[in-house]
Amino acid sequence: MLAYSLPPDSKLNLAGELRAYRAHPREIERVSRLFDLMDRSGPTALDVGARDGHLSLQLAERFERVVALDLNLPHIEHPRVDCVQGDAAQLSFGDRSFHTVVCAEVLEHIPPALLPRVCREIARVAARHVVIGVPFKQDLRVDCCTCGSCGAINPPWGHVNSFDLQRLVDLMDGMVPAKVDYVGSTRAATNAMSAGLLRYAGNPYGTYEQDEPCVHCGQRLLPPAERNLAQKVATKLAHWGTTLQTALTPQRANWIHVLFERDSR
Repeated sequence: MLAYSLPPDSKLNLAGELRAYRAHPREIERVSRLFDLMDRSGPTALDVGARDGHLSLQLAERFERVVALDLNLPHIEHPRVDCVQGDAAQLSFGDRSFHTVVCAEVLEHIPPALLPRVCREIARVAARHVVIGVPFKQDLRVDCCTCGSCGAINPPWGHVNSFDLQRLVDLMDGMVPAKVDYVGSTRAATNAMSAGLLRYAGNPYGTYEQDEPCVHCGQRLLPPAERNLAQKVATKLAHWGTTLQTALTPQRANWIHVLFERDSR
């Protein structure tokens, strides 16, 4: 979701990039695997962090009523989809209001101090199932950005949390994991020395194409200025160090998907 104002042309570009991302075979497979965890039909579903409605529309093929919720009011045209502006940290729904609650590509963006509260709210409004999709054991030092406005270091894609199964289980109070799916594979990793060298160089290889703003000051992240000679040398040394680290790092999944059920004990 956009948290700052962009010129109209930029918004159109971002929309086009999002469509291209959704159409990528790896993304199609990931979403398909996420839906494989869910019931084929049901009365109600809540899509937390609906954004462009990509998941909400697919949920509407299975559920009689879908609520698409985001910080900014979504605009999704479908007879079974209701669009709601709201905050996941304070959901305006009663306990166990939805058969299934889906939260994908969201929890990694939640400020760490708010994360337990958001997960409690998600569990509270779920009558039967919660489906979570997040990056798996992401090394948040890889592809960092340096904000040109405040100088602070930003994790890639605005991801401020890293997850494994145990952390998700600890966060989802009152729910138990019923199905777990690991999707994709990666070796992406770095080390403290390489990350420090890139920080000195201004993090030239960060994810500056992201639409998420600086997590510290809220300004748009822009590519850094031209590096000086010392920074270029630091970049090269960091590249060698990261390449070696990647070669020594075992493959792991890119994503973890978990179907939680309400604990009836």
